[in-house]
Amino acid sequence: MRREDLLRVACEVIAAQGFGHTRTVDIAQAAGVSQALLFYHFETKDNLFAQAFGYAAERDLDNLSALLESAGGPMEKLRAMLKLYSPTGKSKSWALWIDAWSESMRNQALEDVSRTLDLRWKDALASILRDGADEGVFKCPDPEGAAWRLMSLIDGLTVQVTVHKRMLTRARLFELVRTAVAIELTLEPDQLI
Repeated sequence: MRREDLLRVACEVIAAQGFGHTRTVDIAQAAGVSQALLFYHFETKDNLFAQAFGYAAERDLDNLSALLESAGGPMEKLRAMLKLYSPTGKSKSWALWIDAWSESMRNQALEDVSRTLDLRWKDALASILRDGADEGVFKCPDPEGAAWRLMSLIDGLTVQVTVHKRMLTRARLFELVRTAVAIELTLEPDQLI
């Protein structure tokens, strides 16, 4: 079995069981391989988990890269990024991210991957905000700070939607995010729909 196949199976098992409840034997059994083969490819459980999370997150990042390379202007890219980054309710992706953030406090390899991926999202948003401000599409005197504030808001609200399903609806999350982005960029919330 190829390394990529092992990562795909690891993602499926981790998404179903969580990082804290997944054992390497669970992944090996699901993949139909020995634990020795897992350790041959990944050396440690921590490395396996970090690389599996990175593998899963790369799918989202591929969509982000395509968005950034699109021909649309800053406003179109901002709308698209907010849609891409917000939870849909259909994907296990956010549950995996939240679980990875939590596990990162105990797993240095996972923390390294998580931090790198988080920074890529934040840097992408800051780039869109910088371009929009430079082109006069909206006002944003501090794109870096605005990106941190907005990403943190989305992350925090998404935790509530994902973990506490009845606490906050996705519709309310989108409304709160649109309002925050509008305030941050001196826009009307309807401009972000």
